[in-house]
Amino acid sequence: MVRQERAVRTRRLILDAAASVFDECGYEAATIGEVLARAGVTKGALYFHFPSKRALAEGVLGEQFAGFVLAPRVSKLQELVDMGLALAYRMRRRPVVSASARLSLGQEMGAVFGTWTIRTWLDATERVLREAQEQGELLPQVDVAESAWVFSAAWTGVQVYSHTLSGREDLEERVCALFEHLLPSVAVPAVLGRLVIDPARAAEVAAEGERLAAEAGEPAGLDGVGAPA
Repeated sequence: MVRQERAVRTRRLILDAAASVFDECGYEAATIGEVLARAGVTKGALYFHFPSKRALAEGVLGEQFAGFVLAPRVSKLQELVDMGLALAYRMRRRPVVSASARLSLGQEMGAVFGTWTIRTWLDATERVLREAQEQGELLPQVDVAESAWVFSAAWTGVQVYSHTLSGREDLEERVCALFEHLLPSVAVPAVLGRLVIDPARAAEVAAEGERLAAEAGEPAGLDGVGAPA
């Protein structure tokens, strides 16, 4: 049991170090040597868990949705807002989240790692919007699949601009501005007026989601949005 716990801690150290390197340098410029230096582990320990740089990157990508569960909201549009705010908060504070964005969004990275990360967000957004539609929160003319694509792509553009222009320091504020501009085009007025779109909410939602994940006793991803296991 002690050996297993040590292995889990070592793997976590390696992934955190790799995430910081990938986030700062990108995949091509990142080196195993730099990951080793930041993790403070031996080369043997690293290769035991991750036999290559690609395996390290895939490990980081696999962790981006872990450790967070969004509890169900009565309003599914509020749930959509909270998803976006929590991701913005975590992206600024969790290297594994921001590194995953860099690994998955580069055009050349799609050929290396595939597009599953983007499709996961698209599917999650569409699922929440469809639930909102089913309970009457959306205007009659809304095309759910198209709206999911627009919301997801716009969120990505916001984080890229925020990262480039301010090092993501204003990310929560920019995400709120995004929702304030887009939601009136899909939400019925009665629901729109009740939504809480506030940068301060990001920290609250992120803390709640991490607490629920810890209580569930295992990592959760976007498939867990709605309820903890």
